[in-house]
Amino acid sequence: MTLEERDAFLAEPHVGVLSVTAEAGRAPLTVPIWYEYQPGRLVKVITAPGLRKVRLIEEAGRFALCAQVAEVDDYRYVSVEGPVTGIEPTSKQERFDLAARYMGPDRATDYINATEETAAGYITIHMRPEWWHTFDFRVTRDGR
Repeated sequence: MTLEERDAFLAEPHVGVLSVTAEAGRAPLTVPIWYEYQPGRLVKVITAPGLRKVRLIEEAGRFALCAQVAEVDDYRYVSVEGPVTGIEPTSKQERFDLAARYMGPDRATDYINATEETAAGYITIHMRPEWWHTFDFRVTRDGR
């Protein structure tokens, strides 16, 4: 993929797969997650504090994220890895914006209202993409 294609692909609302180095003797922790990315900016994930993934991200100081389309006729992926640049409390507006990205604004409003108490204290983790791995298998099938 070109730089523009990879940025545009990662900016689409795919469910990402976050990976982070785990404890000694364990495989990396790999979990699905909603994320946000705007071309040329930071990757942003929102999660509950105190989870294993948060502890591991804090310990490692970095994580990886892979987004893909996995259909027979349309298989593409973008994977990014980089350092954490900040961890901060998440606002209700940030939670709404992320939910709206995946669910649309009407369903996001209902979701945010329904999770108001359980999502209190959520955190936003920012990552600066440092390493990119991409592939568009449609290109090789077409002979381009």
